[in-house]
Amino acid sequence: MRFQKTTVPKPKQIKLENNSLHTGSSGLWLIPTPIGNLGDITFRAVKTLGAVDLILAEDTRTTGKLLKHYEIDTPMRSYHMHNEHQAVPKIISELEQGKNIALVSDAGSPGISDPGFLLVRACVTAGLTVHALPGATALIPAITLSGLPSERFCFEGFLPHKKGRQTRLAALTNELRTIVLYESPHRVLKTLTQLAEHLGEDRQVSVSRELSKKFEETIRGSLAEAVAHFSEHPPKGEFVLIIEGV
Repeated sequence: MRFQKTTVPKPKQIKLENNSLHTGSSGLWLIPTPIGNLGDITFRAVKTLGAVDLILAEDTRTTGKLLKHYEIDTPMRSYHMHNEHQAVPKIISELEQGKNIALVSDAGSPGISDPGFLLVRACVTAGLTVHALPGATALIPAITLSGLPSERFCFEGFLPHKKGRQTRLAALTNELRTIVLYESPHRVLKTLTQLAEHLGEDRQVSVSRELSKKFEETIRGSLAEAVAHFSEHPPKGEFVLIIEGV
């Protein structure tokens, strides 16, 4: 079987003026941001980012580019995996004072393989309102592009780098549902090789990278073919692996 490859042109970007929040309830706003192309943000997300009192950003430099593109001047504060435990009490206090605060990650939906869970749990415990906007995420387009069954799937996010990695791989061996993994370019070949060892070289896989960006591509074939492909073509960009279930 020949490894298949598809590419998608980059869509045009859009602009939208800011607006006020259209709800009487203050609280935490979980706002998905584009995974690549800035035009993929929703109208509502742009309006909300411009109307809240504060934006919590995983990387203020990355989010700053998005805000500049849409002419949003809302104040930002860093909120990431290295400071979230210490930051949560102060944020809860600010929310209790009636502030509207948005949480964004560098790309995609907060809490999905990105910071967010701890803060949402603290809000729920404190009885504070949490709003979650729908929007960009890498996992859904990768599944729909894969050609593999999508009515039921198992999202595993990133596999552990060391401790627990072999256990997780072994657990996937008998998974009946389509499996979804995120992976970095530095580890994708290692992950594909280990998946071939545990699940079998003939297991089908769809590998998407740089979704919504200029060099977006999806390649499909067996795990053995995927390993061969990326052994010859150095991986670049962020990856989503969609693996066939048993």
